[in-house]
Amino acid sequence: MSFRNILTIMDLSNFTTLQNLEAAFGGESMANRKYLFFAEVARKLGFTDIAKLFKETADQETEHAFAHFVLLHPELVVQDPAVLTDEQKREIISRCLSLAIEGETYEYTTMYPEFASAAQRDRDNPAAEEFLKQAKESSEHATTFREAAHRFGLLKFIENYHADRYAEALEVLNGGQAATRVAGEDPKTRKWICRQCSMIYDPVAGDPDSGIAPGTAFEDIPDDWRCPICGATKKTFKPLEEKLAA
Repeated sequence: MSFRNILTIMDLSNFTTLQNLEAAFGGESMANRKYLFFAEVARKLGFTDIAKLFKETADQETEHAFAHFVLLHPELVVQDPAVLTDEQKREIISRCLSLAIEGETYEYTTMYPEFASAAQRDRDNPAAEEFLKQAKESSEHATTFREAAHRFGLLKFIENYHADRYAEALEVLNGGQAATRVAGEDPKTRKWICRQCSMIYDPVAGDPDSGIAPGTAFEDIPDDWRCPICGATKKTFKPLEEKLAA
């Protein structure tokens, strides 16, 4: 029976099976990295055939780990990308980013600090230093993933804006009237758009990931703030002209 068929009949409400799958995924993943390490040792010592054996086995362990992960997260299975809508694709990638953030956050807030404390109690300073170093790197990884998720979310609004403008252009092409667009007057609600990438700054939402609190008017943003999508300066933005309500 294929893993895809197993996926359709397996009930992950069985907590023991879920735990076993997580343990199996962890074990296969660890085996992959361990065998790659062995392969590097063998390569350095001149045992090329053995290095190749370790590498091939590591690749097989990766496939095993992937098969387990599919059962743990069937929502991430992509069988035919062509039949997915853009929204479905965004949901899958958003889920991947969320899982990455969750994992890295656990590592730097809980796992490595606890490991470091235990190593310090055991007076194993090299281990403690390594755990603290990994905690710092996990924190940086989590931040990177959060920034990516933020940018990914912003792209949705950019695509909506582009689709709206294209639809408007098509309507005019077919003999319709161009919509009347004006920029908002209230700084607290007036949106601004990046002329370089079309990122839209909404003062109601702000830009918390860049330290800009919700409710911050564009005029009150520090001059050194940059577009979270393309990095353009604040001067690159202009007031967003929106359609007047019919």
